Amino acid sequence: MEFNGTYRMLIGGEFVAGGATFDVINPATEEAIASAPDATQADLDAAVVAARKAFPGWAGTPIEERKAKLNALGDAIFANLDGFTRLLTSEQGKPHHEAQGECMGAGYWLKAFTALDLPETVNEDSDERISITRHVPLGVVGAIAPWNFPMILAMFKVAPALLAGNTMVLKPSPFTPLSTLKFAELAAEILPAGVLNVITGGDSLGPWMTAHPGFDKISFTGSTQTGRRVMASAAPTLKRVTLELGGNDAAIVMPDVDVEKIAEQLFWAAFTNNGQICIATKRMYIHKDIYEPLRDAIVAYAKTVKVGDGSEQGTQIGPINNSQQYARVLELIQDARDKGYTFLTGGEKAEVPGYFVPITILDNPPEDSRIVQEEQFGPVLPLIRFDDYDDVIARANASDYGLGGSVWGSDEDKAFELAQRIQSGTVWVNETQHLSPLAAFGGMKQSGVGVEGGLEGLLEYTATQTLVRRKKAAFVS
Repeated sequence: MEFNGTYRMLIGGEFVAGGATFDVINPATEEAIASAPDATQADLDAAVVAARKAFPGWAGTPIEERKAKLNALGDAIFANLDGFTRLLTSEQGKPHHEAQGECMGAGYWLKAFTALDLPETVNEDSDERISITRHVPLGVVGAIAPWNFPMILAMFKVAPALLAGNTMVLKPSPFTPLSTLKFAELAAEILPAGVLNVITGGDSLGPWMTAHPGFDKISFTGSTQTGRRVMASAAPTLKRVTLELGGNDAAIVMPDVDVEKIAEQLFWAAFTNNGQICIATKRMYIHKDIYEPLRDAIVAYAKTVKVGDGSEQGTQIGPINNSQQYARVLELIQDARDKGYTFLTGGEKAEVPGYFVPITILDNPPEDSRIVQEEQFGPVLPLIRFDDYDDVIARANASDYGLGGSVWGSDEDKAFELAQRIQSGTVWVNETQHLSPLAAFGGMKQSGVGVEGGLEGLLEYTATQTLVRRKKAAFVS
């Protein structure tokens, strides 16, 4: 498979160049690396028509055959792993080792999801009737994937939607469309025409999709602000929605941890993928008894981490992905500087090409500060002192978000007890960011609607249908 040259959309099994294009920027250099098709409304309509046409045949395909196709898609990603890795680094910015891990995760997600089946429940089987509840596909799904993990988060949607028997129109972010367009080339060889359509475009394409009457469901991953607009746009036609949105995840560090051993783990809980993870630690509460030594250990480790172009050997943290997010992160840092908060590292703009922000750690800013209350989605972390468990749980929960959280401590039972009090969809003890295709993942409060992963995530792409059959014997006196 070639990973250069022309990038085209996939509509109804055919590759479509589109009438116009937009540039895709390498965030490490701010230079254009390729052009992607800019879909028109006509392109979107054609993709929806193709998906609708393919739906009856795909829904009628036995689930074991659908599983075989998903397995083949996963194997195809693994067979082209090096090309996907390099392409993903060039458009997203993350270092090669992280890009490779994401692409491997995408292949694994497709394959692992095939362990699930759609359940049927026998409600009644009496002399009079049999009643069965089953789960049937919805129809055509519109999927909108983000730029921070464009490959694996797209597969979060592709795997359950197609396994359940739906067809799909998939739109990647305009900041990271290239890997998904290459994935479309694999899909064209493996899936029947129209089952998976991939279209790309600018800011108008997402709203066109969410308002389009041809979709039965919209699955969106992105910011809470955009999620509200997606939900409002889907309302007139009562589309089903799955929304995986923002988070302001709190980590609570108990006083019995081994400071030297845990500092590196806590650093990467916040700074993996340059902090551009919805479930990254965004605020870290450290018990007063270990605050200073753990603070110093995290800062010391941070100074050993190499920030740079993700394509360069040894780079551990790359750039912010795009200019808009880069400006937002810098604005939050400037607000903290204006307020006079103490910076332990970073706090300034990197005077080099690319969307680079130095690793920035703040020392105990106020609880009501923007840097604590807002999601940074970048390499910025406030460390916050606490001395009372009831108080820190209340502070962790005093947020509109409820996506993830973590508790760290040697007393695992105590840590697990605290974890159960955090109002988030997923809470980890002594680790973070571990997700499984076989476990539900979703947010509480304004961090989302619905779940992805696990049987619960699969059922998000189905309608519940109860069939009741009156038995002939019931009419015989």
